[in-house]
Formats: sequence, structure tokens, C-alpha cells
Amino acid sequence: MGGHWAHNRLMKLHLIRVMVAFPALFLSGAAVADLPPGKRAPAFVTQGALAGQVFSFDLRAVLRKGPVVLYFYPKSFTQGCTLEAHAFAESMDQFKAAGATVIGLSADDLPTQTKFSTEGCRNKFPVGVATPALIKAYDVALKRDGMPAGLATRTSYVIGTDGRIKLAYSNMDYRDHVKQTLDTVRALQGAGAAGAVGKSHTH
Repeated sequence: MGGHWAHNRLMKLHLIRVMVAFPALFLSGAAVADLPPGKRAPAFVTQGALAGQVFSFDLRAVLRKGPVVLYFYPKSFTQGCTLEAHAFAESMDQFKAAGATVIGLSADDLPTQTKFSTEGCRNKFPVGVATPALIKAYDVALKRDGMPAGLATRTSYVIGTDGRIKLAYSNMDYRDHVKQTLDTVRALQGAGAAGAVGKSHTH
């Protein structure tokens, strides 16, 4: 009994230390993303990994194929970020059906992202390195006591093929990010189909 009590106490102390170190990881309230819809998304190239294979991700090049779901998250292998990656992985067929590419970005290094692309993302979609410059460009710096913590907030963007932001959703609770982004890319797909039909009627 005493050993069980001691183990529980150690686990609680560990959790408290993590919460003190990264308090914003445990916040569930919504926050306003600082790059609003309609603003041009900053172009970037970064290193990423898909199914354990390293590659270079170029936003401009990928946008030629369709809209991009760009989701920032605080830290690979933490509970919320892993559950978020699982949720995106489970919905990847639906994103592909809507013509969208998904990539997750965090401040973790490339070896960590390479491992997470397999274990967290289940080989379904890539994750990349969010450099300090990239975190600043998208205004997603996670702050502790008013100072940058070197991590990104949990913020999801949908970027249209015109290079402009269609959705900016920021919430430390991971559970609604897939729904918000998937609804947006489906709406873009519907608008594109309606436009194509409209053009065909003009001939």
C-alpha cells in the first residue's frame, strides 16, 4: 500500500512540474489567431518527415496542388499533441478527398519529427520543423509569463490555392481542430465545384 501511495505521489509531483514548465499546454480556452482570414500566408520552406522519411516542404509548391491545412502544435509526444496527430491521421482520407494537404509543425528537431511522423502521425501525413522565424511569421509563439517559451501555440490554418488564409483557429484544446479545418476545406471544394459549373453554363 505504501509503495502504491508513494508512486501516486511521485506521479502527481511530476505532473505539477510539467504544468509549471509548460502551463499553456494545459489551457483549454480558445484564443484568437493573429493572422486573420484574407491575409496572405507567409511562404516558407522547412524540413519535415513523412512515414519516417525526411523531405523538404515548400508551401508555395504544395499550394499548386490544392489547399493546405497547416497546424501548429506545442510539442511532439505530449499527450494532447499525440491525440491531435491521431485525430488528423484518422481523418486523412477525408482531407485527401477534399483535395487538401495536411502538415503539422512544432519547434521539435528533425530527428524527433521523423520519429513522430511514424508513431504520432501513423505514417498518414507529415510533420515539420517550425523554426523560430516561422513561428514568428505566423504569430503563434507560446508565451509564459509574457515571454516566448520557444514553442508554438495550438493553431490551425487553412490556406487556399491563392495563398491566402481561409481559416485561423487557435485553441489549446486539440479536439475541434480536425472538424474546423475539414469543414473549411470541404467548403472550398464546394465553392470550386460551383464555380466550375457556373463557368460551364456560360458557354
